[in-house]
Amino acid sequence: MTARRVVTLPPSLRGPDALSFATEARSRGADVLEVRTDLHPADAVDAAALAGVMELLVSERGTALPPAWVAAARWVDRDVVHAGDLAAPAGKLLASHHAERPLSTEEALRLWDVALPGGSLVKHIEPLGVESRERISVLLETQARLKARFGDGRVTVLAMGPTALPVRAVLARRNVLDYVAVGGDWKAAPGQRLLADATREARHPHPVPLPEGEGKLSRLAILGTSIVHSRSPRIHRQPFDRIDIPEDAPVEALVDALLPHYRGFAVTSPFKIRLARHTGSPLDAINTLVRRRDRWESFNTDTAGARSVLERLGARDVFVLGDGGASAAIRVVGTEMGCQLRFLRRAEIAGPLSGPGIWTWPDRITPPDTLRFEGARVAVIAYGAPARRIATEITRRGGTPLLLGAAWFIAQARQQRALWETAS
Repeated sequence: MTARRVVTLPPSLRGPDALSFATEARSRGADVLEVRTDLHPADAVDAAALAGVMELLVSERGTALPPAWVAAARWVDRDVVHAGDLAAPAGKLLASHHAERPLSTEEALRLWDVALPGGSLVKHIEPLGVESRERISVLLETQARLKARFGDGRVTVLAMGPTALPVRAVLARRNVLDYVAVGGDWKAAPGQRLLADATREARHPHPVPLPEGEGKLSRLAILGTSIVHSRSPRIHRQPFDRIDIPEDAPVEALVDALLPHYRGFAVTSPFKIRLARHTGSPLDAINTLVRRRDRWESFNTDTAGARSVLERLGARDVFVLGDGGASAAIRVVGTEMGCQLRFLRRAEIAGPLSGPGIWTWPDRITPPDTLRFEGARVAVIAYGAPARRIATEITRRGGTPLLLGAAWFIAQARQQRALWETAS
């Protein structure tokens, strides 16, 4: 079963802008548009017009649903605890509950000791809470028990929180609805994955069963912060998730919790060094995790990318801006190639830099005011929009940017793909 992809109308969009949003979302793979009473007043949208673009789900959040919304909607979301009643036209009710804390399966089931009209959908939402295998197992058990009670094709179970995205992706395989984000700065709930990633999985599925034959999909993902630009989900086998989490997230606990459900991760900034330590790697930084049944094995395929960039620079004396995860790969390869490398942290930059160099800082890192170039050729190892922003910064400071991010990315991704094929 493929869950129907639901996008929520942002509060800033009304009238014609709301229609444009719905049309664009449908073209990008959305199946259902949600409109909530806590985000839009009754006269802000034309519910009938929106329903003409795609199926409409109207959700009562505090303020009562306008009759015109109910009439136009395919589904009517009412909370089983807080709604005055669960009234909805026949076949339209989506009964929901939003728990304030993580629940045991038995606690969750007691909340659903309610009589629902035939054909009703059920949506159960909880905070993810502690990142652990046990917690994910509880949510999957709750999902299975609710499906047994209310019927297949009726139930959606969601987790919320800053690290909930991969858990939502795992749950989505057996949900009837998958609430996702179109993109940009606004999301209806923390932990939503991007519409583009969910659509790509649905259109190009490449299931890889677990060795135990339990019928689950074994997923891949990229782990990082501010990775909306990443192309990894586009080039690797599906399902491939984009797990964008805060810098201070407990990434160590998260990858261990996900071990039964993911066979590999691409690791990017800022987690390369932390996960090298967590997995006991002899390397200073890693960018790839591969499942070995009950543990993670770590690798650094960034060395392939670093070799590609150093070869294209064609120099033996190179300065490197930054001393993080990518720099660890440059250090290894530079030593093998006989390069003289100068690794410069932000606080160490005092005068103009000349000659060939490599910019390893992510574009979210502000360079120091003292950074200037004089005749420097500076390789950019990011790609896409971040690379263009970095290139503009290099030019502004007197340097010549060399956009080599695609070469780095492709070289390391080839090795990652081969490693993930060996997962067990």
